[in-house]
Amino acid sequence: MPADTPAVLVYDGDCGFCTTSAAWMAARWKDPTTIEVRPWQQLGEVGLERLGLTVDDVSRAAWWVKDGRTSGGHLAVARALMAAGGGWGLVGRVLLVPPVRSLAGVGYRVVARNRYRLPGATPSCTN
Repeated sequence: MPADTPAVLVYDGDCGFCTTSAAWMAARWKDPTTIEVRPWQQLGEVGLERLGLTVDDVSRAAWWVKDGRTSGGHLAVARALMAAGGGWGLVGRVLLVPPVRSLAGVGYRVVARNRYRLPGATPSCTN
């Protein structure tokens, strides 16, 4: 991806919790014109490949792609929060600092495994 392309937050569009979370995040970005929010199902395998991702990747986590660099799971959340700036940006930066980074990874995996139990969940969230 060329450096002038927008960042992309890729998420599971079949999961209501993921869709709600992505929309919540997008509403907080200070410059939403520089970021795309895309369900991976809309991108398809070819679109994912252009971003350097696979269906297996996006089936396990959300992804942040910027300037050809990919960050998955808790790192994607941290980078998306940083794009919001202000207090949310600070939270994102803190999530990248050891040992918080490790704890954030554990937290992300717990949420991902239990997303079907969270508000807005749909049947596909159990996958």
